[in-house]
Amino acid sequence: MRRLLATTFLAAVSAAAFGQKSAADGIAEYRAMLADGNPAELFEAKGEDLWKQKRGPKNVSLEKCDLGKGPGVVKGAFVELPRYFADTKKVQDLETRLVTCMETLQGFDGAAIAKTPFGKGEQNNLTALATWIAAESRGMRFNLPQGHGEEKKMYEVGKRVFFFRGGPMDFSCASCHGEDGKRIRLQDLPNLTKNPGDGIGFAAWPAYRVSNGQMWSMQLRLNDCYRQQRFPFPGFGSEPTVALGVYMGVNAKGAESIAPAIKR
Repeated sequence: MRRLLATTFLAAVSAAAFGQKSAADGIAEYRAMLADGNPAELFEAKGEDLWKQKRGPKNVSLEKCDLGKGPGVVKGAFVELPRYFADTKKVQDLETRLVTCMETLQGFDGAAIAKTPFGKGEQNNLTALATWIAAESRGMRFNLPQGHGEEKKMYEVGKRVFFFRGGPMDFSCASCHGEDGKRIRLQDLPNLTKNPGDGIGFAAWPAYRVSNGQMWSMQLRLNDCYRQQRFPFPGFGSEPTVALGVYMGVNAKGAESIAPAIKR
C-alpha cells in the first residue's frame, strides 16, 4: 500500500515537472485520487471502537468524556478545540483532553501516556481516538472559543511561540509559515498567521503520512516541526504546543476541516 501511494505521488509530480501542470496542482490531484482510500479510515474505525470499549483499571468506556460540548458529545467538538475546561482549569487540545478522560474515567496513568513514544501503546490508541473524533467534524468550520481569559492568554502565548526564533538555524514557526508565497521542495507552505483557507494547515490534521506510513496527530506534527527547526522536542501536551494550537486554530476561524487528511 505504502509503495503504491508513493508511486502515485511520483506520477502526479512527474507530470507537473514536464510542464503539464504546476507542482501544487499535481500534489492536489494526487491527494484527490487517494482521498477515497485514505488509510486514516482504519484509524477512524479503531478510534470509534476504543471510544465505546470498556478499558483501563476502572473498566469504563469514554462515552461520558466531555470534549467541550457535553458528556459524550463528539460531533462538532474537534472544530472548537483547544478550549478552556473548568474541571482541569486549563486550556486543552483534543489529545490532552482525551488523556484527562482516560485518566479520570478509565483510571489510566496520564503521566505515563504522555511519556510514551508516539505510535506506541496508549499513544497509538490516543492517535486513533483523535482521528475518529476529528472525522466526526469533517466538513464543519473552525470556531475556537475566545471568551475565557485563559483562552485569550493562550492565543497570545501561541503567537509569541510561533514567532520565537532560536536554535542552531535561528528558525521559528514563522520562518516557514509566516508569509504568503513560500514553498519547500515541491510544496507550497500555508501562511498560518491568518486563515489559510479550507482544509489547509490546522484544518488538515490529524493526517496520514504516505512517506512513512504513519498516522500523525497535531501533537506529533508540532513535534516534527520542532525537529526540523533543530529545537529540542517539546513535551507531549506541553503548554507551548497547546498554545500553538490555539493560535493556529483561532486564525483558521471559518476554515472547513478535512481532517483526517492525507499527506505526502
